[in-house]
Amino acid sequence: MDHNPWVSQLVASSRLGVTEEKLEKWREVGYLKPGTHWRSSPTKQKSPWSPEVIYHLDWCKEVVSYWEEHHAPIKDIAA
Repeated sequence: MDHNPWVSQLVASSRLGVTEEKLEKWREVGYLKPGTHWRSSPTKQKSPWSPEVIYHLDWCKEVVSYWEEHHAPIKDIAA
């Protein structure tokens, strides 16, 4: 069975235990890198200026784990 690591923002926020707003903030501050941790969804969208973002769940988990191990307050970054 194929495992697709790319998931919606809703699924990623749920599995990482944070809000969708927090994921957006992590993208803005650079914790999550474009093309690696997140990208625009390949599906056609009605508004190209605000595409749906999808996340590579496994790689996002690695980043969160890294910062937690180094006692960085990543989950406390305000959204």
